[in-house]
Amino acid sequence: MGLIKTKGIVIGSANSSDNDKVLTVLTPDLGKISIFYRGAKKAKSNGLNCSEYLAFSDFVLYKSSNDNYSINSAEIIEVFYKLREDIDKLSYATEVAKIVYDVTEENIPASDILQLFLNTLFVISETDKNLDLIFSIFQIRLLAILGFLPQISRCTNCGEPMTEDMDEFYFSIKDDGVKCGPCSKLDKSVIRLNKTTFSALIYALSCDSKKLYSFEIPEESINELKLLTKIYTSQKLDKSYEVLKY
Repeated sequence: MGLIKTKGIVIGSANSSDNDKVLTVLTPDLGKISIFYRGAKKAKSNGLNCSEYLAFSDFVLYKSSNDNYSINSAEIIEVFYKLREDIDKLSYATEVAKIVYDVTEENIPASDILQLFLNTLFVISETDKNLDLIFSIFQIRLLAILGFLPQISRCTNCGEPMTEDMDEFYFSIKDDGVKCGPCSKLDKSVIRLNKTTFSALIYALSCDSKKLYSFEIPEESINELKLLTKIYTSQKLDKSYEVLKY
């Protein structure tokens, strides 16, 4: 039916024959698609194949009459070399990719998710930022993109405004947002957050995407944010995600 130009990142692959592969690729305009790559194991670009896991490339695809995609040509944009040199970074990147794989669908545009995914991989690969902090920020921002934006400006129960000059805050997993001190006592699902963690949560949900990972917080706040995002992600996506530690 013709040629289609798009960009995409490999988030899965399977062998089709001795030399061929079927790639699962996340694209901004086509969503998550399966692509047949003839000769994938032989084709090389700058020493690396664009069928490599987490390789981001420019693709020219052929779409057949039965809506199957195959690669006409491909040129690598980024392969995130440093992920392959650090087992911890690769573990976090792999878990991020698993979540992205689970929440994306074919024929559903995913430009915002792809941008977040690429930004996250870049920060994991190219910086020394705390990996648990990166993973937590990624999860809460992704949930917001998916429509699970928590209420953080007012208590979800009584409506009291929540301001950053308060001493402590409570996040209700059950009611998808923060609660004031008195209301939190009636909710067993709340997670206590200190002022720094609350400010980080506000920033992660509201900042420009290019500045998403531009802050640091103390270990105590990282642990609070890690607990919150782990439980909140599990509840909203109905699946638990855990990074393997080596």
